[in-house]
Amino acid sequence: MRYLFVVQGEGRGHLTQALSLASILRRQGHEVVKVLVGRTRHRQIPEFFLREIDAPVDTFEAPQFSFKAGDTHVNLVQTVVANMAPRRVEAYVRSVCFIRSQILKYRPDEVVNFYEMLSGLAVKCFRLPVDMVGVGHQYLMLHRGYRQGSRRGLNAWLLRQHVRMSALGCNRLLALSFYPMAGDAARRITIVPPLLRKEVLTNKECSQENFILGYIVNNAFAAQIRAWSKEHPDCELHVFWDNRDYPEMWKAERNLTFHRVNDKLFLSLMRRCKGYVTTAGFESVCEALFYNKPMMLIPAHIEQQINAADAASSDIAIVSDTFDLNRFVEHLGRSCGDEAFLYRKWLGMSETAFVDQLIREHHGV
Repeated sequence: MRYLFVVQGEGRGHLTQALSLASILRRQGHEVVKVLVGRTRHRQIPEFFLREIDAPVDTFEAPQFSFKAGDTHVNLVQTVVANMAPRRVEAYVRSVCFIRSQILKYRPDEVVNFYEMLSGLAVKCFRLPVDMVGVGHQYLMLHRGYRQGSRRGLNAWLLRQHVRMSALGCNRLLALSFYPMAGDAARRITIVPPLLRKEVLTNKECSQENFILGYIVNNAFAAQIRAWSKEHPDCELHVFWDNRDYPEMWKAERNLTFHRVNDKLFLSLMRRCKGYVTTAGFESVCEALFYNKPMMLIPAHIEQQINAADAASSDIAIVSDTFDLNRFVEHLGRSCGDEAFLYRKWLGMSETAFVDQLIREHHGV
C-alpha cells in the first residue's frame, strides 16, 4: 500500500510518531510516498526528521499558538483570533489547496493525519476519494470514557473543537494512550499504544547520572530555568529548545547548558539523566516513562494540562506551574515501578496494533 503522511510540525511529538509509523509500514512491505508538514514562522523542521523519514517532504503554512509577550502559557482565545486574521486565512486556504494537489498527484491508498487540521479540510471540502485515518493522543478527548475529556471551561471547549476539526474527513481515529482501554466504536475511536522510535525501543539500558534533563517548546521558560540554576549552582541541567538565535550548544550558566533539538543527543541524555522536566508533550513523557525516569510536568496550555493530569493520575509524574525545581529535587529518588513495567508491556503491542488498523482494517480483513 501507498501512504501519504500529513504531520503537525509544532514540537517534536507528531514528527517522531510519523518516523515510527513509517518504519512499521516499511517493515511490512509498504511505502510512504510523500510527507507534508504543517509549519509556522517560528519553527523549523528538525534535521533528524528530514534525515530519517526517507520520503520526499514538503511544508505548508499551518495555524500556530499565540503567547502574550514574555508569557510562558498559550492564550487559546488569542490563538483563535490571530488565526482568523485575513492574511492568515488566505495562507491556510493556499495550504488546503496544496494538500489537495499533493493527494491527487501521489494518489495514496490512505492518508495518515498526525493531528493536522488542514488535511481534514482538504479531504472534506474537495470530497477527495481517499481514506484518511487520524493518529494522535488528542483524539482521546472525543472518547466518551476518557476521564479527562469531560473538563469544563472555555479552553477545554476550544481544545475539543480543534480535535474535532482535525478529525474531519477521517474514516477512523487511532488514539495514542499511556495505558490500554476500550475503544469507542460509535465515534470510530480505537485505543493504541504510543509510537516510540526504534532508537528508544532497541536501547533499554539507562543510568542515573547527576544531572536533570529538560525540554521546552516555549522559549520564554528559559528565564525561569536560568533563575533557578543561579540559585542552585550544584545542580547540573541540560535543556533542549528550538531557539535559532543561540548556538547549537549554549552554556548559559556554569551548571546550565541549552541545546538545539538533536534527537540522538536528547535520547542519550534521557537514558542517563536522574530526572526529566518538560512542558508535558505526550511523546517525551512516553520516552521518559519507558526509561523509568522521575518527571515533573509544567504544562503551557490546556492540551498539556490534560497530558499532565493523565500522567499524574497514573502516578508517573508530578505537576507544577513553574520551573521551580525545588519540589522536583525532593521527588528524584522515586521510580515509576509497576507503572513502567506495565507500560513497556503495552508498548510491545504497538506494531501489531498499527498493522491491524492501517493494513488489515483497510482491506476489511
